[in-house]
Amino acid sequence: MAETIDADLVETGRLLFAKPSDFIWAAAKSDGLPPMKTMEIAFAGRSNVGKSSLVNALTGRKTLARTSNTPGRTQQLNFFTLGERLTLVDMPGYGYAAVSKEKVAAWTSLVQDYLRGRANLARVFVLVDSRHGFKEVDAAIMDLLDKSAMSYQVVLTKVDQLKAGEAERRAAETLDALKKRPAAFPEVIATSSEKGLGIDTLRAAVARLMIEKGETP
Repeated sequence: MAETIDADLVETGRLLFAKPSDFIWAAAKSDGLPPMKTMEIAFAGRSNVGKSSLVNALTGRKTLARTSNTPGRTQQLNFFTLGERLTLVDMPGYGYAAVSKEKVAAWTSLVQDYLRGRANLARVFVLVDSRHGFKEVDAAIMDLLDKSAMSYQVVLTKVDQLKAGEAERRAAETLDALKKRPAAFPEVIATSSEKGLGIDTLRAAVARLMIEKGETP
């Protein structure tokens, strides 16, 4: 699980994500990416893992990021500004079996180009459904991030749907699996967008990252 974060950092994170947030850009191709202005963090994960719901929970905006019950619907990089201090990026979901090979190839190319050419991208938060744990497609995106030397951190989603004690076990298993991955940040954050669990911890983690990068949350 994530280490205990002090109350001041939790408050800094709360104030950061209380700033005005708006959708600013969508890119389906690498030549359509927006200018690099503020520090960026991105959210990656399997289709229907809850990326858009997590972005909405973090910002307190129920409809900021479009959510859908249809896996694979998000096929582009969606950019959201946060008080002109930070940019949140909702990456297209991966691993949905019904998506064509052409779409998989286009997704891979878009993501690879984004990771290679985005100097202001500070970290990718890889969302993993706590009910199922790592899948092969999760390992594939982590391989890509490791090869790109891009810092990433695993966020477990939907922990409210686990039985008592299962969230801690899943977090421990996940952390153990990350030990041999060079670009993985050695903390796992367990969340539930539905119940608000872990949201303050994730906000604080982002605030801490900004401070470490010399940015003002």
